[in-house]
Amino acid sequence: MTAALEGRRHVPTLTAPAADDGDRVLVRAPGVGLWRPLVAAGQAVRADDVIGELTVLGVVHQVRAGAGARGATVTVTGAGRARTPVDHGAVLYALDPHAGVAATSERDAEAAAAAEGLALRAPSSGRFYSRPAPGKPAFVAAGDIVHVGQTVCMLEVMKTFNRVTYGGGGLPDRARVTAIAVADESDVEPGTVLLRLEPV
Repeated sequence: MTAALEGRRHVPTLTAPAADDGDRVLVRAPGVGLWRPLVAAGQAVRADDVIGELTVLGVVHQVRAGAGARGATVTVTGAGRARTPVDHGAVLYALDPHAGVAATSERDAEAAAAAEGLALRAPSSGRFYSRPAPGKPAFVAAGDIVHVGQTVCMLEVMKTFNRVTYGGGGLPDRARVTAIAVADESDVEPGTVLLRLEPV
């Protein structure tokens, strides 16, 4: 498979269930596999955020936080390791729903997004790459229409390249890219705007 075709491949996704456990919210593994977290301690997690990768029988799945996930990460399973074996139901993150970083209400978040316009944001920190390899065409360019599951860029985290796909809370199923918001090979933080978009 060529890199150009691979860039259009849909990345399988799993949802990690989240539930209150006293004063914390626990986000649990949706299956058995090798876990790699993409959220650091102290960062905010909300429902539908991309929180890591779970490799199951050699297939890498993007893991999103399930309904009920909210708060700042207190503990992170596998922090600082390339991959950590986990069982189904193992705690991946413990979240503090009362921490200031996660206290922004949905209405405040929506108001901020409306003021900034439609945007796809970085799910984690890393180095931004707009193309699959040097000399290859960019995943997307201004004017392109993107759809849910389409790869739009890669983020390099600890020497590992992770595909970032279009989709998530607050984004329509399809949108037109109006601008690439960061320069190629720039370092980004979670929440950095990667693409500016408009609905189609």
